[in-house]
Amino acid sequence: MNYRVKNIHGKINNKSVTVEVPGSKSITARALLIAALAEGESTLINAQFSDDCKTFLKCLNDLGVRTEVCGTIVKVQGCGGKLALDRSETNVGSAGTAARFIPALLAFQRGEFTLNCSEQMKRRPVAPLIDTLRQVGAEFGFSERENSYPFTIRGAAEPAARVSADITESSQFLSAVLISAVCAGRPFGVTAIGEHGLDYVKMTLDMMRAFGASVNNEGAEYLVGGKYSAREYEIEPDISAACYFYAINRILGTDIKVRGVTPRSMQGDLKFINILRNFDGGTLDMREFSDQTLTLAAIAPYFSQPTRICGVGHIRGQECDRIRAIVDNLTAMKVRCEETEDGVIVYPSVPQPAQIDTFGDHRVAMSFAVTGLRADGMVIKDAEVCSKTFAEYFGVMDELCGKLTK
Repeated sequence: MNYRVKNIHGKINNKSVTVEVPGSKSITARALLIAALAEGESTLINAQFSDDCKTFLKCLNDLGVRTEVCGTIVKVQGCGGKLALDRSETNVGSAGTAARFIPALLAFQRGEFTLNCSEQMKRRPVAPLIDTLRQVGAEFGFSERENSYPFTIRGAAEPAARVSADITESSQFLSAVLISAVCAGRPFGVTAIGEHGLDYVKMTLDMMRAFGASVNNEGAEYLVGGKYSAREYEIEPDISAACYFYAINRILGTDIKVRGVTPRSMQGDLKFINILRNFDGGTLDMREFSDQTLTLAAIAPYFSQPTRICGVGHIRGQECDRIRAIVDNLTAMKVRCEETEDGVIVYPSVPQPAQIDTFGDHRVAMSFAVTGLRADGMVIKDAEVCSKTFAEYFGVMDELCGKLTK
């Protein structure tokens, strides 16, 4: 479906509105996997069940993990670190977190498992993770291209005691190995190689400790021990989703608040919300909250100074080449912009009517919808791609516009 964005600039009568967003996708995925590896039954509250999280849950079910879902509450019967099945097949679809976390789990299991995926996932980087899992002792058989999805993985009968993980392209490669390292049954060391924002790794460590694992960290060295114990765990609202509404505040002068978002959030994108309050152009290294690159680029035409976003070259390998998506769509709006090696420069401009090509990427759709709230004639093509993380996004946006302009 296509979604025509309402230009409400100059029509706002009620600035203070509160909206709700789903639970955090990143926390939900981590909580599902940790609970699956725990001893006993865990209860997860406010879980997100977007397409990505549904896919993650189905993968666990296919691997023999028993779960029960009631609304946003999910009960997970943990396996104590050892899957009941030693042979299974599952499909990670286009879910990036599942595509990284599930192979890491299987590398520590006895048995042989087949992982299929969507066409989009075949193009996404996974080779650094595969290299780390080979160090664990896992063996791979690739159905199409070497070091790419889809593949068969045979877990290590006797996992190694220490590995390295290259995080240059994604910190998820490190988080994936750390979470499942408790399955080694003895202290397990991981050395991080390369540079990347580590906020999501810190989230991973905090959650591992919350479920009882022992994790020591000094610089690039991590040592995991102990085991997970079942517990009740409440999941924070998704800060990545909340950022779109704080971006609206920045360009429309509104005072929209997202229920449950507090300064105590462990999600790294909170930094973006704090920076956004006073940002009016300039240079910003976004490697620590790169999911918001699209959000900032989408509102950058309204700043008084040019905006240079850097440190995000790795987002070319996400759901789409996000830097190219930014440049193509801003150019379609007649906004002056320049692609750089590790980011983009956006100049102050007046966006013109345009059809936004989402490239099958949920963040492209949601970000440029914000642009259209202050510009005429913005149409988001294939808006249903938002179901990947926030299926109700455009319904929330319609309701919000109604409340702001009533």
